[in-house]
Amino acid sequence: MKYFVYLMAFLSLPVFAQQNQEPEDYTIEQFYENTRIGGGYFSPDEDKLLVSSDKSGIFNLFEIDISSAEMQQITSSEEDSYFAIDYVPNSESILYSADKGGNEINHIYLLEPNENPTDLTPGENEKAQFAGWNNEKTGFYYLSNKRNPQFFDLYEMDMQSRESELIYKNEENLSFEDISHNGKLIALTKSITTSENKLYLYNLETEEMTELSEESAQYSASGFDKNDEHFYYITNAGREFKSLIAYNLETNKSSNLFETNWDVMYSYLSENDKYRVIGINEDGKNSLIIENTKTGEEVDLPDMENEDIVAVNISDSEELMRLTIGTAKAPNNLYVYNFSSGELKKLTNTLNPEINPEDLVSAEVVRYESFDGLEIPAIYYKPHQATKDNKVPALVWVHGGPGGQSRVGYSALIQYLVNQGYAILAVNNRGSSGYGKTFFKMDDKKHGEEDLKDCIWGKKWLQEQEYIDSEKIGILGGSYGGYMTMAAMTFTPDEFEAGVNIFGVTNWLRTLKSIPPYWEAFREALYEEMGDPVKDSVALYNKSPLFHAEQVKNPVMVLQGANDPRVLQIESDEIVAALKENNVPVEYVVFEDEGHGFIKKENEIDGYRQIRQFLDKYLKEEE
Repeated sequence: MKYFVYLMAFLSLPVFAQQNQEPEDYTIEQFYENTRIGGGYFSPDEDKLLVSSDKSGIFNLFEIDISSAEMQQITSSEEDSYFAIDYVPNSESILYSADKGGNEINHIYLLEPNENPTDLTPGENEKAQFAGWNNEKTGFYYLSNKRNPQFFDLYEMDMQSRESELIYKNEENLSFEDISHNGKLIALTKSITTSENKLYLYNLETEEMTELSEESAQYSASGFDKNDEHFYYITNAGREFKSLIAYNLETNKSSNLFETNWDVMYSYLSENDKYRVIGINEDGKNSLIIENTKTGEEVDLPDMENEDIVAVNISDSEELMRLTIGTAKAPNNLYVYNFSSGELKKLTNTLNPEINPEDLVSAEVVRYESFDGLEIPAIYYKPHQATKDNKVPALVWVHGGPGGQSRVGYSALIQYLVNQGYAILAVNNRGSSGYGKTFFKMDDKKHGEEDLKDCIWGKKWLQEQEYIDSEKIGILGGSYGGYMTMAAMTFTPDEFEAGVNIFGVTNWLRTLKSIPPYWEAFREALYEEMGDPVKDSVALYNKSPLFHAEQVKNPVMVLQGANDPRVLQIESDEIVAALKENNVPVEYVVFEDEGHGFIKKENEIDGYRQIRQFLDKYLKEEE
């Protein structure tokens, strides 16, 4: 997996149905009366689900009663978002994760009934990550960099004593992936490049390290079976797409368990190995297989029409399954499925009832040819009101990364802008994940070059659509997409009429030198892809928009979080100052209580409203 958190001709033109009436005009506040929900962990009695939701304005913890679907708020943070980890086994206590103001220094907290939260990992600069319950469910594993800020060690914490024990001391720049049920074996990876790594099994008793990786490829752990007879992993070794492999721990032999012509994203077994879940990244959308391992038969999942089963969680009894189901027209909703009865129950309604989903637009997968004939996949959103006689402005949307992927799913900002009459083409430029390892590696050390051309040829594709105002096309992106936005405005200054940079890199030399210490395990891999700030300083200087800001001609908007540990505020300060010095129209918005991305609803509302106002000013005809 890639880190860093993130067409003159075309094969065919999609045909879209014409709308007979314009949609209702919704405000950004109405879109943020929607609710985002994450998680969905079964209580020990399997009567409730623990979730994180921003219903309160930022993410807090809630419980959903499965029988009544009633949702009760159980934390009331007003400053920092809380994200559910799980119920403590055999109790009503809860674990959750939180940082401070978006600084990404996450701690693990224990919330007991009628008690104040307890910080279980209280080190001031300690970043901690939950890594699963032990087999007896008496404690949990977690990763922490308290010993060395650069490396994450593995600890086990006893829930009764609240004391932790160092299980694995990481001194070789490795990344923990998984641990066997008996606690004897751990799976580790070592990054080589952002698209290649190595996979190991380490015996904690004998201290023996066994390498499972056979060649240069991507590898990730996918768990152990209940009896620790097999270890499972996902790899694209010897093939273009990732498949699921079973490794026999007795014979030390690997066998191909599942493959298709798309990437296997993840796979895991239910508590007692009755079901295997396999998630597939199928052309920007999830495809899910749930197999009964005893019979070999696939579970016949409910027909969700045009909706996307994003994720599932099977209860410990293996009687119930939580489904997270999404669509481009609404935030994810939670359902519970009963394996015995086949009953599917909807627990949440996340879309604001004031919004008619028919006024929103579906995401369409399209493809176009880039400058060299390479086929580029993209996710397209066409406004209902766009016609040959009512041409609309458009935006090229660039995902984060490098190595991310725009996928079919709900985005409040996208739906808001499309509702306001902007067509949006979310480009999966070369270097994006999900389309095979060859495509994935195509942008290595070519950032701001060929991948930028893919975005420009996306603009050309938009211009071919008869309902697009070909002179009113902008570009927008966050994180790496923010860099691509600034690269477009700097190095191809005549292509886009306006650009919106959200938390984006503009000085690669500074960004790569100021990588947070806890990224040390893949720092070299990132250098291998992006360039070393010492050895490749000239190339990085040449692709950094800050040092070429005099080339920018058209209006730019920059949004920045003051607590961002990845893209420091000084970086945005400097590019904004340079643009102003050259008399380029620029708008700058800094959020004092955000990090690398938005967490608080009020900030999203404020930021997205200003984005729309900026775009209206420069991409629409204003009287």
